[in-house]
Amino acid sequence: MSRLVRRLLQAILFWAATSSLAVAAPDQPHLDDLRFAGRALEGNPLHDPVTRRLAVFVPAQYTNGIRLPVVYFLPGYGGSSEGFIRRPKPWLDLTRKIAEDVTPMLLVVPDCRTRWGGSQYLNSPAQGNYADYVCEDIVSLVQSRYSTATNGIRRIIAGHSSGGFGALRLGMAHHQLFDGVIALSPDSDFPVSHLPLVKLPGVTNATLAQVRLIEAEKVPAPGNGDLLYALGLSAAYAPLGPLHPGQFEWLYNAHGHLRPAVWRRWLDNDPLTIARRKPHAFAADQAVYLDGAAQDQFSANIGARKIYEAIRSRLRRCAFYEPPGRHGQHVPARLQRGLEWIFGRPVRDIKGLRPGG
Repeated sequence: MSRLVRRLLQAILFWAATSSLAVAAPDQPHLDDLRFAGRALEGNPLHDPVTRRLAVFVPAQYTNGIRLPVVYFLPGYGGSSEGFIRRPKPWLDLTRKIAEDVTPMLLVVPDCRTRWGGSQYLNSPAQGNYADYVCEDIVSLVQSRYSTATNGIRRIIAGHSSGGFGALRLGMAHHQLFDGVIALSPDSDFPVSHLPLVKLPGVTNATLAQVRLIEAEKVPAPGNGDLLYALGLSAAYAPLGPLHPGQFEWLYNAHGHLRPAVWRRWLDNDPLTIARRKPHAFAADQAVYLDGAAQDQFSANIGARKIYEAIRSRLRRCAFYEPPGRHGQHVPARLQRGLEWIFGRPVRDIKGLRPGG
C-alpha cells in the first residue's frame, strides 16, 4: 500500500470518527427537522406555502419498537416550527426533562402561519384548512415515521396563547384523536381578550378592500401588526364562505361601530362560548389542563378559569393552574407541569423562574 493511499485511508477514518462525535450523544435528545407538503393546504386561497417544516423533538430513549406518546404543541400567534428549529436548546432540554421526570415522549411543533400571521388552527375558506393540516396530515406523517403509542395516553394536543386556543378547539373537535389537552393562556373569553386588541378606529371597509387587492396581487401584506392580527382573526372566525375564497367579514362598519352579526360569529368560535353551550364539548374521559399566568397582560387567565369552571363537573380529569408571571413567561416549564398532571406524576409549583424560563 502506497504512503499516499495509507494517508488517504487514515484521513477518511479520522473524519468518520470525528463526525460521529458531532451526533447527539446516546443520552441526549435530538431534533428532526422535517419538510413535507400538506395535502390539506393545497390550493389555499392566500397562496401560502404548501411545503413547510415540522420540528420533532425526539428523546434519547427512543428506539424503533418502543412506542411513545406524542405531544403536538401549537405555538402562539405568528409562531411556527421554524422558531423552535432556530432556537432548539430550551425544547431539547424540555424533552430531556420530560423523559426523566414524566415519561419519554415525542414533541411535535407545526408551522400553521398564514399571510396574515396565524391561522388559529381552524379550517376556513378565507385562509385554508389548518385543522385538517394538523389532525390529518401531520398526525399521519408522525404515525408513519415514528413508533407511537397505541394505548393509554397516545396523543396530547397542547399550545400557548393562540396555540392554546387551537389546542382547545382541536381537542373539542377530535375526542378520539387526542386523549389530553393542555391550554396555556389560551385565547378565550373574547370580549375580554380579543375585543380590546382589534379595535382599530382608522380601519374601514375601504381599507379592507385595499387589503383584498393586496392579497389578489400577491404583494407583501400590511406592516401594521395590529391590523395583521385583526385580519388573521377575521379570516379564521368570519369567512364569507366557499363561494368567496380568501374573503371575510370585517368586524366594524365604516363608522367604527361593532357589527353585531359578525361579532356573534366571533363569539361562536370562542372556546368559552362552546364550553358553556355544549355539555359534551369534551369527552368525559379526556384529560383537560388549563392555565393562565397571574399577571397576564391579555387577561387570558380570566378566560381559562371560566372554561375550567364550565367543564370541571363534566370530566373525570380537569385542572386549572395560575402560575406566576406574564402571558409568555415560563412556557416550557408550564408545559412540563401540564404533562406531569396528564400522566399522573407529582406536579410542581412554578416559582422563582427567570422570565422566559
